[in-house]
Amino acid sequence: MNLPFFIARRYLFAKKSHNVINIISAISAAGMAIGTAALIIILSVYNGFDSLVRSMLGNVEPDLLVTPVEGKVFVPEGEAYDWLYDQNSVGTVCTVLQENVFISYDGQQGVAKAKGVDTIYEEESPLRNHIRSGDFVLHRGDVRLACVGAGLAYRMGINPRFVAPVEIYFPSRTAPISMSNPAASLRNEDVYPSGVFSVNNDIDNELFIVPIEVMRSLLEYTDEVSAVEVRMVAGTSPQELSRVQKGLSERLGDGFRVSDRFRQNESLYKMMRYEKISIYLILIFVIIIIAFNIFGSLSMLIIEKKEDIGTFFSMGASESLVRRIFILEGWLISLSGLLCGLAAGIGFVLLQQATGIIRMPGNFIVQAYPVILSWTDILLTAAGVAAIGYAVAVLPVLAFGRKYRS
Repeated sequence: MNLPFFIARRYLFAKKSHNVINIISAISAAGMAIGTAALIIILSVYNGFDSLVRSMLGNVEPDLLVTPVEGKVFVPEGEAYDWLYDQNSVGTVCTVLQENVFISYDGQQGVAKAKGVDTIYEEESPLRNHIRSGDFVLHRGDVRLACVGAGLAYRMGINPRFVAPVEIYFPSRTAPISMSNPAASLRNEDVYPSGVFSVNNDIDNELFIVPIEVMRSLLEYTDEVSAVEVRMVAGTSPQELSRVQKGLSERLGDGFRVSDRFRQNESLYKMMRYEKISIYLILIFVIIIIAFNIFGSLSMLIIEKKEDIGTFFSMGASESLVRRIFILEGWLISLSGLLCGLAAGIGFVLLQQATGIIRMPGNFIVQAYPVILSWTDILLTAAGVAAIGYAVAVLPVLAFGRKYRS
């Protein structure tokens, strides 16, 4: 058996002559356990909200988005798209034509982001799972319909149960602007609201989905699109997504940008990543403060065991062996707290996943706090807490290691 570990373990569980050492050691271990459990729980809650945000954005944002580097529109044709359609991992390929437009409805006016979509988008879009009123339908016979974000609908009083049309206006790209009658240079199209959807505030307040032929007529285009949206088959691995993205980008050339979801919302995803790092560092700092209790209890233990230290040296023990005994003693305190904290944190997260015992306040889109347990978070937490415990255990040993050598 490893001698330093054996002695350190005996010291850890042996009754000290000064009871305050036992109390401080217990407080230290409990503090490390609470800090560790808090790290696991808070990071898991963050993972849950992060997944929720990504899931909601995934109902609007495709897995891959093809846009031109220069200009607003292009015609999606050629070998690159033939290759794309042949990929088994590709689920749907949709064409869209998007532009900011002026809309009017029953005396109310405003600006919206009109997104013209093809029939594939209409049939396959997961946005239909977020309909709050009406139906996700863009055609009813020859009548052209529209789905509106909840915020925009509320602001303009749009209701799919009413028969009033939504009038869409955009300046003509070809007709000259008349200074005496500027309205004469505006083109307009009428659509009828069929449904109201809700994803998040930013999307709900501006997005307005219409058939692509409405936008082509309004903007005076024929086959042009502003983007091609590619959705992968459910369960596609990140490696396969990266392969398709790279292959499509190479075939399209430098004139086009093929963006995954991270690049489509780079600032948002970077912010979420930095927030998680900040949460981890803040809680690690709290654990560092808690861990200094170990410094106090270990310093007092070294003072109490000065006769044992002298005996060890008299029996021929090296200074490094004696140091290892007390370093392991302090480290065992933190490791015991670490193990208890991991068990408590993981157990609570699994309980929340199974039962949703902690409910969300108010009228939120989920009923209970979402949590996702990540093995990466567990490993980072264990490594961080263990490293802090070891560093704090080394400090008093370095201070007192040579003092009691006889």
